[in-house]
Amino acid sequence: MNKLEAMQVFRRVAELASFTRAADSLGLPKASVSNSVRQLENLLGTRLFHRTTRKVQLTQDGMTFYERCRDLLSDVEELETLFTQTPSTLHGRLRVDMPTGIAKNLVIPRLADFLAQHPGIEIELGSTDRRVDLVQEGFDCVMRIGVLDDSALIVRSLGEFEMVNCASPSYVARYGTPQHPDDLSDHVMVGYATTLGTRPVPFEYMDARSGEAVYTSCMMKTIVTVNNAESYSNACLAGLGIIQVPRVSARDHLRDGSFVEILPGCLAPPMPVSLLYPNRRHLPKRVQVFMDWLSVVLQTYRSDGSSA
Repeated sequence: MNKLEAMQVFRRVAELASFTRAADSLGLPKASVSNSVRQLENLLGTRLFHRTTRKVQLTQDGMTFYERCRDLLSDVEELETLFTQTPSTLHGRLRVDMPTGIAKNLVIPRLADFLAQHPGIEIELGSTDRRVDLVQEGFDCVMRIGVLDDSALIVRSLGEFEMVNCASPSYVARYGTPQHPDDLSDHVMVGYATTLGTRPVPFEYMDARSGEAVYTSCMMKTIVTVNNAESYSNACLAGLGIIQVPRVSARDHLRDGSFVEILPGCLAPPMPVSLLYPNRRHLPKRVQVFMDWLSVVLQTYRSDGSSA
């Protein structure tokens, strides 16, 4: 049995949910397709499909094998065209993860352009504030905003996002506008903590009056603490406190007046933007191309405007 051919047959049956349709699309006798899948099941020691007279459905083991099989076959197909690839011939699945705000406001609106240039690429896009396990969960690359923990992953810097201090008009009407950090003791901040029950992130700033690039922090009163970026912004919109966010995340609210910028001379340190990917000797071309595209997409919004 040719294992790669058997995996290709299995993939087609799984995608079409039919031995008959898979056989037709591959130009093979149905008996050959059934026999190939049966041999693969014997090799693996597990059943891959539930078969009835009406439908063919993947078992739990079959779904697990299909995910791994699809990635492996994509890599094999890419190897076969390693030295002759053009943008239109790149194919395979990309699994990426990034913060919700970046995905919603910057990446997804432009994603159709990328897919038009690379019609053979399929993207699975995760967007969450949770720190996904890149290796265990099978991600090709992840975008992280903020200072990184030490890890064995490869890091590609995409620059930095300038920060901004925001409040809502209703908040300002109730509490007033702070003119310098000393006023913050009379104000409220929306708390942000990755894990609820832990201490929220303090208000950080560089006091422009000092003339030195030294950042300091202060703990402010909080009445609401959240654990994701969308709730953080929404709490600010509701007048529940001051927030510190990347300017790119607040730009639309600042334009339409639903956010008011405060303490413009006392900003938090710029937020590093990074792409992380596994330590592979040969990174798939589709991953390289996608990361290059992300760098261009974000270039307009980085605080230095430089290319990465």
